[in-house]
This record gives sequence, structure tokens and C-alpha cells, in this order.
Amino acid sequence: MGQQILVVEDDEMIRNLIQIYLEKHHYEVITAADGEEGREAYLAHYPCLVLLDLMLPKLSGEKLCEWIQEQDNNETSIIMLTAKTSSEQKVAGLRLGADDYITKPFSPEELVARVEAVLRRGGRFCQRIAHSGLVIMPRRGEVYLYEQPLKMTTYEFHLLYHFMSHPNIVFSREQLVAQIHPDDEADILERTIDAHIKKLREKIEETPAKPARIQTVRGMGYRFVP
Repeated sequence: MGQQILVVEDDEMIRNLIQIYLEKHHYEVITAADGEEGREAYLAHYPCLVLLDLMLPKLSGEKLCEWIQEQDNNETSIIMLTAKTSSEQKVAGLRLGADDYITKPFSPEELVARVEAVLRRGGRFCQRIAHSGLVIMPRRGEVYLYEQPLKMTTYEFHLLYHFMSHPNIVFSREQLVAQIHPDDEADILERTIDAHIKKLREKIEETPAKPARIQTVRGMGYRFVP
């Protein structure tokens, strides 16, 4: 799975062009057409990098940049995209917390090179996986649901990380036992997995009795559905 990049750009043609080139280089791209949509997309996906136009409707790029910097679990790099070319404006943007600044018009090749450079500097720390407001940070050992931290046991954490790393793939109970108890010499009952799944659902599902994220596949096992 490629690193997630959020593109917040109100010009549809530019937004689509950026998406095409980034996906060509194996990044996972989320797009937003205005500042408020960009904020919602950030909370849903917690991307590793935001490409942020400054002149946005509803919520300006500057305001969105400041808001991103204020987030408690923020590990996001920011590259500003703008037609503003004065050195004062560039300095102001960088002082807001941006990692780089690209003026329009720009070549797609330059954009990709800048993205790669910023992610080399800071993206290596961005190891989180996010799906619909559920975020797991393996380096920190933290899980958030809609910005609220969740307490997990070690087994629950490793099980959730395995699921979120392999969305939509069905795993048997035997495979999940081998994943979270790889070094146990004692026989681990497969029903132990059911107990872990039950506890996980109580923490991450809106209605644990009718789970939407961790689903049972009858006769086969479980799968994580983003």
C-alpha cells in the first residue's frame, strides 16, 4: 500500500492531473475541492502528505494548514500549491508550517520530485494506516477512532494492524492465530481469536452486534472492510 496523499485543490483539471501523476508513482491519493472538504478528508484518512492550494473556497489553505498543525496526532507533511509568487508570501506560507512551496504553473515531474523529497525527509515517520476515521500508528503503538484514543491490548493491537494492512482479505482463525501468537509453544484455541475479535468490535464498531469493519465470512473466517 502506497503512502496516502491528500490533494486539496479547487481547480478540477489541476486536481485530476496531480492525482494521475501521483497514482502513476504508486501513491494512494485522496482529493478535496475546498478547505472544508479537505478538513473532513484529513480526519477520515490522516494522510502522510497534503498538497494544499492556498486560495480555496469555504476555508482558506492558510487556515487549513494551521488547523492541521494543531492536531494532536499530526505527522503530516504539507506542500503548498499557489499562484502567489512573492518571496514574502512564500516565507509566510513556510512559517505556517509547510514543508515546501510550489508556485503555479508547475510541471508534474517537478511536483512528483518535490513530493518524493518531502516524504524522504519526514514521511518515513508516517507509518499510520487510516480507514474511515480509524487510525493505527504502529511506531507509536496508538489507535484513534475519530480522533479519540483507544486502549488496546497487545494482541488486539497486532490483530487490528494485520487486518488494516490487508483490507478486504479473508483470514481463517488458524491464520490469525499464527499471526498474533507466532512463538507460542502451547496450543492456542481458535476460539481465542473469536474473543479478541469480540473485544475489538466493542472498541471500533458503532454497533458491535452488527459489525461493519471486522466482518465474519461464514465458514472461512474474518475480513476487515474499510
